[in-house]
Amino acid sequence: MIKKILEKFSLDIGIDLGTANCLVYVKGKGITMSEPSVVAVNNKTGQILAIGEEARKMVGKTPGHIVATRPLVSGVVSDFDVTEQMLRYFIEKAYEGSFPIHARPRVVIGIPCGVTEVERRAVEDAGKNAGAGKVFLIEEPMAGAIGVRLPIQDAGGNFVVDVGGGTTEVAVISLGGIVISHSLRVAGDKLNEDIINFAEKEYKLLIGERTAEDVKIRIGSACPLEEKAESSIRGRNLVTGLPEEVNVNDADIRKAMEKSVKEIVKTIKDTVEETPPELLADIMSRGIHLLGGGSLLRGLDKLIEEEVKIKTQTGDDPLTAVVRGAGYALEHIGGHTDIFLETKEFEPPK
Repeated sequence: MIKKILEKFSLDIGIDLGTANCLVYVKGKGITMSEPSVVAVNNKTGQILAIGEEARKMVGKTPGHIVATRPLVSGVVSDFDVTEQMLRYFIEKAYEGSFPIHARPRVVIGIPCGVTEVERRAVEDAGKNAGAGKVFLIEEPMAGAIGVRLPIQDAGGNFVVDVGGGTTEVAVISLGGIVISHSLRVAGDKLNEDIINFAEKEYKLLIGERTAEDVKIRIGSACPLEEKAESSIRGRNLVTGLPEEVNVNDADIRKAMEKSVKEIVKTIKDTVEETPPELLADIMSRGIHLLGGGSLLRGLDKLIEEEVKIKTQTGDDPLTAVVRGAGYALEHIGGHTDIFLETKEFEPPK
């Protein structure tokens, strides 16, 4: 009886547990939080100093005993304890201002395709230890497809490409399940790394990850732009050891990212080649749907369309598609339990 009463005050939560950013969807409220997946830790005491945006501001600016780190690598847990602390922070923040007595929430977490059983268990355990009553796992392409309202339960092909921070997930979905999927550990973070390597090789200039990401957002593209764009980057000259500023243009940054972008396109091509002909006919009609922050790279949709010969479009608000899908799955698709991955204590949401 008490459990049923408490469940009325429970706030079920959907979480997009991304390598670069974590987004939180609270049942009945919508998306309440979007924070970088960064945690600042004092190595002397083991104390968590900051999580999310506050921790991101510390990246590259901390003394030796304080480390601002990402506990997720390529979408999977690399530091269990820190991931648990980060999830607890998100769950507790979701409950701010709500009824003081509540049941432990049901939590739906989006994870990459192709993770191992150990990696899956790590996410589930971290969620449980962080305060979740039950943890349901959903693959990110599936959640993203739900988030942009694709007809995933139909007997037809839906082609989804989720370009995140750590991974690019490519999947063909039909009848509520993933028919074919590929997970490529080349995405937004790799493009940043390419720009860092370019600056070092061409200009002997050492720049940080935040600088690389800023220039990628400002002038980065997958195809030539109609109007040329330029930007300045600042860093430390590796020869003189002194600060220096250089100007780069969109062609420079495009060349720096070219190899990684080609890998993403090749993975999409490989997935198309493996797709059954009947589903491919549907996909040619419905097109390829791009999701995730990486899909915002200028001209990426155009390049994919030219290379794969299938119309390609970027979904509405691609950054939030996965978390919207996780929340929608928890709120509205309780009867379709096949969209969730089985866990050690799997129980379909009612």
